[in-house]
Amino acid sequence: GKRKRLNTSVLYDSDESQDSDILVRKVFAKRHCIMDEDENSQEQQPDKTCPTENVSTNRKQKMFAKLKELARQRATRRSCSSENCEDSNGEEEIEEEPLCHLPFTPTESSEADNDSMKDFIVEEEDDDDNIEHEISENQPQQKELNTSNSELLAHYVPHLSRCDHYVHFKRIVKAFLINAIDDTFLSSLYDGTRQKQYAQDMLLSLHYLDDRFIQPRLENLISTSRWKDRYKERVDCYPDVRIIMKNPKNMSCHACGLNRYCKFDVLLSGKLYNSSTLEADDFMSDDKQVLKVGVVCADRTRVYHNLKHFKYKLYVDCSSITESDGFVDEPVKDTVERLFSQLEDSGWIQKRYNDLEDCMNDADSFQEEK
Repeated sequence: GKRKRLNTSVLYDSDESQDSDILVRKVFAKRHCIMDEDENSQEQQPDKTCPTENVSTNRKQKMFAKLKELARQRATRRSCSSENCEDSNGEEEIEEEPLCHLPFTPTESSEADNDSMKDFIVEEEDDDDNIEHEISENQPQQKELNTSNSELLAHYVPHLSRCDHYVHFKRIVKAFLINAIDDTFLSSLYDGTRQKQYAQDMLLSLHYLDDRFIQPRLENLISTSRWKDRYKERVDCYPDVRIIMKNPKNMSCHACGLNRYCKFDVLLSGKLYNSSTLEADDFMSDDKQVLKVGVVCADRTRVYHNLKHFKYKLYVDCSSITESDGFVDEPVKDTVERLFSQLEDSGWIQKRYNDLEDCMNDADSFQEEK
């Protein structure tokens, strides 16, 4: 390449135009140099490489060859019994040990591992009885490991732990018993005042009941109906309902607005309450609503209302239990634990959980029939 650039300069010097500008000659010289570099890119490529890269590649090759030699020496070391042989091998290993920290290529590392590990691999043939015995011994250990992992997950990350539905329900019953004695307990849960673990577990179960059990089914019941917003708001506000069959009448249904033979009266009553703290409002507590609906809207109202107000009805039942127990001079925690154990032993909690499952099944089956 250098010779070609010198030849081009000679050609320009022997040009007839002696008065031509030097800049023009330099531009043409550069252009010919670029063309020479494109044509002879393969010849100039080794010149552009960094000398450190060549050194590193040569060093890797030497290192790989020495590692192969060390692997062979380790294989023959076991058969060597003289102390002189061991001393010579030890010196070579000490000298070449720092080279092991240099990076390998995948092919080099795999070949080195195969060569170095050939003499250390022992093939054994196990009988079926031994395998079955090992499996039977490992199964209890695996079960203990799984239980310990689940307990740790439930303790440190309660939102990600899988909890049984009945466990959530028992937490909710215990929270309602506490709030029936101390009416500020639920409000302190939702505003974040209580930060202890038992309180956080109860709050998680309350959200689980609302967000997983009740609310999705209510939305499905509404999405597949023609209910008016006014009728839905009335059903949401009144916790008590009675559906009575009357003489059929051809009229516009108060729920969906379609002309039907409406033969059911829906009687709505009860106090308005807060859906979170379950605190009742005494304003217009004696207000009642009577609405005329058809057969389909009457069935949908029954299923929707039972699921919508199940949590409030459960709290009212827990409050009545604490009131019937009377005033006992003992801490709130002891009272709640005593009442909770009585309800659990008598099967009352299981019965109310079955009622919740029936309400959810009615909502699901109603959707399937529709």
